[in-house]
Amino acid sequence: MSVLHLLGAAGDGGAETYFVDLVEALARAGLPQAAAIRRHPGRQARLRAAGVPVRTLPFGGPVDILTRPAAAGFAALHGTKAAVAWMNRAARHTPRGPWARIGRLGGYYSLKYYKGFDHLVANTEDIADWIVAQGWPAGRVTCIPNFAAAPPEVAPVDRASLATPEDAPLLLSMGRLHDAKAHDVSLQALTRLPDAVLWIAGTGPEEAKLKAMAEVLGVAPRVRFLGWRTDAHALYRAADVCVFPSRYEPLGNVVIQAWAHGLPVVAAASQGPKALITPGDDGLLVPIDDPEALAAAIARLLAEPMLRARLVAAGQARVEADFSEAAVVARWKTLFADYGAL
Repeated sequence: MSVLHLLGAAGDGGAETYFVDLVEALARAGLPQAAAIRRHPGRQARLRAAGVPVRTLPFGGPVDILTRPAAAGFAALHGTKAAVAWMNRAARHTPRGPWARIGRLGGYYSLKYYKGFDHLVANTEDIADWIVAQGWPAGRVTCIPNFAAAPPEVAPVDRASLATPEDAPLLLSMGRLHDAKAHDVSLQALTRLPDAVLWIAGTGPEEAKLKAMAEVLGVAPRVRFLGWRTDAHALYRAADVCVFPSRYEPLGNVVIQAWAHGLPVVAAASQGPKALITPGDDGLLVPIDDPEALAAAIARLLAEPMLRARLVAAGQARVEADFSEAAVVARWKTLFADYGAL
């Protein structure tokens, strides 16, 4: 008996990264699994290193007639009892068979792709409530959040390697260079924080625009565009404040990761962060699209070490209670057991 995970995306976004993180965690917990994914050498290597059999498939558009039957054969080969589709493209190609079909939703996706599925998993309560509001039976929706982990053996990135003074207040912003992530707001806030340095980790269509904006604002010498990074743990450990000004964010995995790494968070009050953060308790929230408020909140954190320490302690307690690997894996195993996959 096993679980087959299907991922039709080819990129390196947060969902794709967490896909591998969860499959690895479930493997550590002893769950037999297989994975059908689009070709991605790095992802394939990590999955195989975890002992997970991998099959690469096209996961193409409507004219792709190869992926679904190939996935069905792969599922049968591995005695699949539950097939988990990660996002819409995978759901479109998840075959029917003698296994439960489970959709994993990390946003407010069109439910047309999940017609006939047995169960949906949302990674926030708000998404779960939205699914039910669309007419999906409440008994076939489960909220299982993402987990966060901070490997103790990972050292901080050497600031000197990124031309950053050791004594400079260091701000870290993680996420695709996309309008929804509001990195432009972070750049505007930086104009009000004359001693701070900002690291922006991510790639995306807004890169040229953001670099030009940094030049116009006069902050380019204090901004490091890091591109796509595979050392997120080391980046979190090096920074002083995590800055997360997203205009639209259904979850806010960056908040959870910052908590796990002992990094205080300032976030815009978009859906995910607003649902996660209790202002003044485990983080600070500011209005969306308000660089002045963002700068003021960052300045407050930098000036008040006791506040930083209190927020960090509360955030780490939240992770241990709700977002630890053990807690999240246990919830997935319970769901799989309900469908005979354990």
